[in-house]
Amino acid sequence: MLKINVRGENIEVTGAIREYVEKRLAKLEKFFDNTANSTAHVNLKVYSDKTAKVEVTIPLPYLVLRAEETSPDMYASIDLVTDKLERQIRKYKTKVNRKSREKGFKNFEFAPVADEKEEVEDKKFEIVRTKRLSLKPMDSEEAVLQMDMLGHDFFIYEDAENGGINIVYRRRDGRYGLIEASED
Repeated sequence: MLKINVRGENIEVTGAIREYVEKRLAKLEKFFDNTANSTAHVNLKVYSDKTAKVEVTIPLPYLVLRAEETSPDMYASIDLVTDKLERQIRKYKTKVNRKSREKGFKNFEFAPVADEKEEVEDKKFEIVRTKRLSLKPMDSEEAVLQMDMLGHDFFIYEDAENGGINIVYRRRDGRYGLIEASED
């Protein structure tokens, strides 16, 4: 069972909105075998120009699903975000299945969810957020997939072949780059 945490900014989360969000996100449960400890964090925002933004984050043991959508109608935004999450899940599962068939893995594990902790320091270079993560072995292709799923421009991972710490990143030209850390 997927637990759903709905929060509103500049809007009161009514029973009808909460029910609609729960009904739409319940469709995603069919994609997961073990969602007993999963919580979907839903943030609803209404702006002064009457647009509604819906952000959904679902941290899972092997990836983080995240999508956001803005439109003039709150319910339409909820529908669009759910569809976007469903596409992400289908893309991810297809890629995992293909990769596991290629490499012959029976259980394919991915990077765990990063722990987020916000800190504020009064220094010249202010750190506004600290993330702690434990790295799981994967190849660069899987790291790029994880990066795209999170919507980030870079992703840090442990290389499955040599055990080194690597970083994949999105270049300005839209292609991807790889930084391999060495102990030299």
